[in-house]
This record gives sequence, C-alpha cells and structure tokens, in this order.
Amino acid sequence: SGAPMSMAMKVRMLLAARDISMTELGKRLEPPTTGQNISAKLRRDNFSEKELAAIAKACDAEFEGSFILNDSKKVI
Repeated sequence: SGAPMSMAMKVRMLLAARDISMTELGKRLEPPTTGQNISAKLRRDNFSEKELAAIAKACDAEFEGSFILNDSKKVI
C-alpha cells in the first residue's frame, strides 16, 4: 500500500462528494472564512482536529479522529 492519504486530499474528496466549493465551505464554517483561506490550508495540509470536525459538520459528515495502535490495532 502507498503512503497514507493526506488530510488535504480527504477534505478535497469530501467537498467533491458533496459538490461543495471551497468558497461555499468557507461560508458554512463557524466563524465563516474565505475560499482563499481554505485553499491555503489545503496547500499547507495543516488542519487542527477542531477544524476538521467543523468541515465535517459543514458537509453533513462526521470526522473521527483517533489513534490506532499498530501492534494491537486498539483504537484510542
């Protein structure tokens, strides 16, 4: 298997799945932001867990952030 998918790629796929533009996503967030700001964050691929949860909510989805132990596969 290849490298794990970046969060930026997952956000792009979520937007595509929901047919939501970066501008529209920005308007839906609390507090609202610009499409340019979303685009810059996608380029840098640096989202906080709080931001990812907000993006999920804006796209009628859930974000599950978790740690999975490699040996036991226990999810934390």
